Amino acid sequence: MFRSFTIALASLYVTTTAILITGIYYVHQILGVQHWGIIVFVSLLITLVAGGVLAKIAITPLREHFEHLERFSKETLHELNLPINTITANVQMLRKTHDDEKSLKRLERIETAAEMLKERYNELDYLIKKQTEREQIESFELRDVIEERLGFLRALYPAVEWEVVLESCDVSLDRIGFGKVIDNLVENCVKYSPHNPHITITLYNCVLSICDQGIGMDEITLMRIYDRYFQNDTTIPGYGIGLSLVKRYCDRHHINLHVSSKVGDGTCVKLEFKKKEKNGKQ
Repeated sequence: MFRSFTIALASLYVTTTAILITGIYYVHQILGVQHWGIIVFVSLLITLVAGGVLAKIAITPLREHFEHLERFSKETLHELNLPINTITANVQMLRKTHDDEKSLKRLERIETAAEMLKERYNELDYLIKKQTEREQIESFELRDVIEERLGFLRALYPAVEWEVVLESCDVSLDRIGFGKVIDNLVENCVKYSPHNPHITITLYNCVLSICDQGIGMDEITLMRIYDRYFQNDTTIPGYGIGLSLVKRYCDRHHINLHVSSKVGDGTCVKLEFKKKEKNGKQ
């Protein structure tokens, strides 16, 4: 697909250049126009028209490919919603007929796994919509969203020891995207804290800090953490896109992002938000 697109672009470049040269020759030699300003103007006009037509022909296959990919993604996402809801509904029914401790624990694990799938579903839905629609910027309290996400994450990671201190901070951002940022950062803390995870989350003076006491990183690794698909430890499950997504979100919303880490002492991520003024501006 992309090889054909590359060939089409190369052909477009060669053809457009040939049209430009031919247009100059035709206007100057055939029509006998001697004024170079007129020659260049007419030649460029011919080239723009021809180049526009050729560009449309060259880009059409790529547009069709992305439209097909987008349609396939939406259809697949829609089909995923059904089994997730089926699992959740059946777990709730089984809770009514099973009351022994062992069965309830098993059902709780199934329910937690279903919630994880639901979160991934919501994340994919958000990413797909973000490609086709403009982000919805809204004013909200950072503390509320953080507490909302922690309500889910505490149930997902019961072994984690949490230390949370949150102050008030009003911002205007993409609320759903910020929730995904929190999820990714906390997930990294858990993944890279293999023994007795301890996560500290503080929000003070509109600076959010999420720190762990995990394996940490050296300076060389720190230089690559925003690279897509990069993983500090390839034995740990994941795709290495979490911090890349966080970085893009912060850049898009002008949030200062700082990461400090030391091998054996853990990692600390800080997000500095612009304070919202009383008139609603930031």
